[in-house]
Amino acid sequence: MSERTGARGLVRSLTEQFTELPVDSFPQPADGPLGWPGYDAARARAAERTGESESVLCGVATVGGVRTVLIAFEFGWLGGSLGERTGHRLAAAHRTARAERLPVVSLIATGGSRMQEGMRALGQLQRVAAESARTRAAGLAQLAVLRDPATGGGWATLGAGSDVTLALPGAQVAFAGSRVRPADADPLAYLAESRHRAGQLDRIVSQEELPEVLGRWLSLLGPAVRDRACPEPAPVPPPAALGGQTLPADGWQALTGARAPHRPRAEAYLDAHFTDRVEISGDRSGGIDPGMRCGFGRHEGRTVAYAAQCGTANTPAGFRTAARLLRLADRLRLPVLTLVDTPGAANDAEAERLGAGAAIADCFAAVAEASVPLTTLVVGEGGSGGALALAAPGNTWVTPDSYFSVIAPESAAAILKLSPEEVPRLADRLRLRPQDLVELGVARGVVSAASRR
Repeated sequence: MSERTGARGLVRSLTEQFTELPVDSFPQPADGPLGWPGYDAARARAAERTGESESVLCGVATVGGVRTVLIAFEFGWLGGSLGERTGHRLAAAHRTARAERLPVVSLIATGGSRMQEGMRALGQLQRVAAESARTRAAGLAQLAVLRDPATGGGWATLGAGSDVTLALPGAQVAFAGSRVRPADADPLAYLAESRHRAGQLDRIVSQEELPEVLGRWLSLLGPAVRDRACPEPAPVPPPAALGGQTLPADGWQALTGARAPHRPRAEAYLDAHFTDRVEISGDRSGGIDPGMRCGFGRHEGRTVAYAAQCGTANTPAGFRTAARLLRLADRLRLPVLTLVDTPGAANDAEAERLGAGAAIADCFAAVAEASVPLTTLVVGEGGSGGALALAAPGNTWVTPDSYFSVIAPESAAAILKLSPEEVPRLADRLRLRPQDLVELGVARGVVSAASRR
């Protein structure tokens, strides 16, 4: 398989079974709605060359044991361009997905809208976006695999509009096609790798990995098991404590214990709690925060969404990524686990320029708006609003080697104009120990190593 593999060859390489959807007749006048000279002849040549009657192939497939609606673009058919018949088929594919409650996977290789059909072709982007929105509202996952090229309206609707976006290495992924970019444009800026670094793609996947990766995503996000077994999800239990089991004697001991470099971090908790995991990456707005891990895992046979802070000061991109995860989990009716561990939100000039306040506010809103159950475990530092933005109201738990505070004692001393020697005393006065948090009603309880996993 390669980036330019034909649609049917690509489908065969990814699926265990594929049944093409019926193709309804879609009559058009000679040479299309614009009467474009030679258009009918071009379509006939494309059909003869590829064996397809249109630029997209749609059907119901089994991928990794999961039934899904599969959309595969045939780039050899007029550059995989979108025309009226293309839009007709894409709409039918989404209607099938909603009727049978199946996720949608789009294998995209397109140069954009078909110029020979003019505005009738461009208008299909609105049609496709509307169908995608209806599928999203139905609580069905949409995944996109970006091949080479994935440009124009195909990228701006089916690609960027999907819940999860994967891309093959070196694929062109951009709104502007290669022939309409500025003459001095850096070609590397239009590649999938650049989109990934900018937080707009979740993962670059090699051709060999694609069947396995798609199967994992679909097994976690496909609705079939979830709909039958748990129409209204139950909260996920908090993970067991992995670090120290002794409660701190005072506030300063709690603070230093949570800041200890050897303390277990998010990675250890995620590995212990989940048997399988896949991760999203980026905020879709230009940023990635490696200190915020977000994704989906399998716990005791069901899928759980997670957002985990990794002990660093989170950037605006991190909070936007967490909000993206929370809203996706809510649409898919999946319970959420958040792990709190941050000294606080990043507060440097760059963070402010990138909209720290707005990003944190959006994360607070995503938590407040969630209609699925959220569970939070504070596994280390709980630094002010940057930590609280991920905390589940009424269902937050703490480990023995954690703390949660309205402000860091050092910052409190600076505000109160006290000497550094006063910091340990302030740590006590802030009542930030795990047992204090339970007594204050901030936390439901302190988890132990024997806690249910």
